[in-house]
Amino acid sequence: MVNQLIKFEPILKDKIWGGEKLATYLNKDTKRSDIGESWEISDVEGDTSVVLNGNLIGENLKSLISEYKSELVGEKIFKHFGEKFPLLIKFIDAKEALSIQLHPNDELAQKRHNSFGKTEMWYVMQADEKANLIVGFQKEVTKAEYLEHLENKTLLEILNVDEVNKGDVYFIPTGRVHAIGAGVMLAEIQQTSDVTYRIYDWDRPNPDGTFRDLHTEEAIDAIDYSIKDSYKSAYSKEENKASEIVSCPYFTTNVLPLNGEVFVDHNDKDSFVIYMCVEGSVEFQYKNQAEKLQMGETILVPACIKNIKIIADEKSELLEVYIK
Repeated sequence: MVNQLIKFEPILKDKIWGGEKLATYLNKDTKRSDIGESWEISDVEGDTSVVLNGNLIGENLKSLISEYKSELVGEKIFKHFGEKFPLLIKFIDAKEALSIQLHPNDELAQKRHNSFGKTEMWYVMQADEKANLIVGFQKEVTKAEYLEHLENKTLLEILNVDEVNKGDVYFIPTGRVHAIGAGVMLAEIQQTSDVTYRIYDWDRPNPDGTFRDLHTEEAIDAIDYSIKDSYKSAYSKEENKASEIVSCPYFTTNVLPLNGEVFVDHNDKDSFVIYMCVEGSVEFQYKNQAEKLQMGETILVPACIKNIKIIADEKSELLEVYIK
């Protein structure tokens, strides 16, 4: 039986648009000023997370699933995904805007890339004044109109741009055009996939003068051209109680504001549970194990562990992620 709460070594990714906030705000161990992403839990090929605590220290996520199977991930999840962990968990710092992009659905991703699709969500942890996100279209457009704006470099005229603040949540299903704007730091929960169709990259060169690839042709049939009145997810919070903010077939995410002690019972779930600390600091207790979790840290509760205690000596907030 996998009998401990598990923390993993963050996998830090330098990006052309990355900055310093993952180090300065979230205490990631780097002196680089271009770190855009911290992959907290990953089973992406070539970037498998390694355990940094307890009796499992040094083991990687693949070997854990191979050894513990449904005890680690849950019976239904193991039957469906086998020895592939279904979620990729990240913190992201955009010092500059990310490319305008979208992700293919499961069917397209499987056919073209032998991969899962990439449904994802964002929880804004910090945003500079007037920082924004691009999510979806602001008006109905045809493929032809979209291509015309792309050609004329006037995409922003048809895209929806929202100024954002701490606590804002956005759900990004496959096909929805999106970009994280400069000055935003957020938590991202997504399917295990690294397939991105980049449609516009602000005409910025790499340090060596080359340009990143664009995926104009691949994207045309993957884009969802429909519009919504609002792309922001509405939710409510209640202290010391988990409240749902996003639920889809790929993951459910709750927000859990904490002050004091909370006993958590996961007997209603056939799933691992991931906690991301997005404010303050807490301590997780299970049997004789105690693990501190600071803002910007993540912990995995195996599916076979059903009862834990969480203690917050200060006002803190967690995201709680699992699969229904």
